[in-house]
This record gives sequence, C-alpha cells and structure tokens, in this order.
Amino acid sequence: MDSIDRAKRRIRVIIEGSRVPEDLRHADNTLKWLLHFEPEADEALQIAALAHDIDRAINEIKVKPTDFDDFDAFKTAHARNGAKILRPILNGFALEQDVVEEACRLVTCHEVGGDPRSNLLKDADSISFFDVNLPLYYEREGWQEAKRRSIWGYRRLSSRAKEIVKNIIYQDETLTRLLKEVIDGRAC
Repeated sequence: MDSIDRAKRRIRVIIEGSRVPEDLRHADNTLKWLLHFEPEADEALQIAALAHDIDRAINEIKVKPTDFDDFDAFKTAHARNGAKILRPILNGFALEQDVVEEACRLVTCHEVGGDPRSNLLKDADSISFFDVNLPLYYEREGWQEAKRRSIWGYRRLSSRAKEIVKNIIYQDETLTRLLKEVIDGRAC
C-alpha cells in the first residue's frame, strides 16, 4: 500500500470516529460523486473529497455552528479548520507537497468553490448531502431546520448538480415532499 492509500485509510478511520453517524458514508459518497463527474480525478482532489468534513470528526477542535451568527461564516470556518487538521495528517505520510497543498486548498474552498476544481468538489459534497445526509439530518433536526439547510445547499448547486438532485426520491414521502418544496422555491 502506497502513502496515498495509507493517508486515505487514516482519513477514513478519523471520520469513522465522528459522532455524526452519516459522516463516513457522506465522505465516501462525496468521493463517488466526484468520480462520477471526473473519473480521472487526481489524488489531491480525491483526498479532499474524503476529508472535506474531517473537522466534524474531531470533537475537541471542531467548529460549531452555535459559535457563529451567520451560517456562511460557520461554513467558512469549518472548511478552514478542516484544512488545518488535514495538513499534518498528510504530511505525516510524506506525500508530495503539491498534493498536500492542493488537497488542503480544496478543503478550504469546498463550501464556496471559486474555480473548476473546488466547484467540482462543492457539487459532489452538495449532492451527497441530499443523497445520504438529509434523511438522518431530518431525523435529528426536524422539518424546519432540514428545510432551511436544504435550501442553503440547493442554492449553491450548479445547474448540472441541480438536475441530479431533482431526481432523488426518498423512501420517506415526507422527505420527498421537503425536497420538492426546496426545488420549487417554497419558503420555510
């Protein structure tokens, strides 16, 4: 097993320790969507897809939404903190510095995008929220919060990603209705 594979394995072990039950599934699903859009994605992009929410898995240093008045400010801080956590992990596997720098840059930008690579990661992450996170998020947080978070997530999707999300159907009809309201632009 090479250094890249060992680094990915370590990231997955860390995320598996998250108190949020869907975090590992979300990480793997984000990578799946990234590879759907970019089958030849390089190692930095693949690492970033797996590690983009690593900050949520380390409870002692994770950024909490309650520490912020604004959800976007929270998401920016969460992304920066994730890159800060990821850097020493990757350096511990003696990866090429350009891979480390790019993976950390992508994690920093995964919530807002801004260039083709970080936009790709943002779309993969956002689709994965709807694909795997929303059912458990709804179960924990209820209708109002799940809808608010879904509106935020849907607005940041590219038109290509919106088409994918429009085709998601949940076993729970309530979630399908929630998503339809989000897509149709109905307010909370």
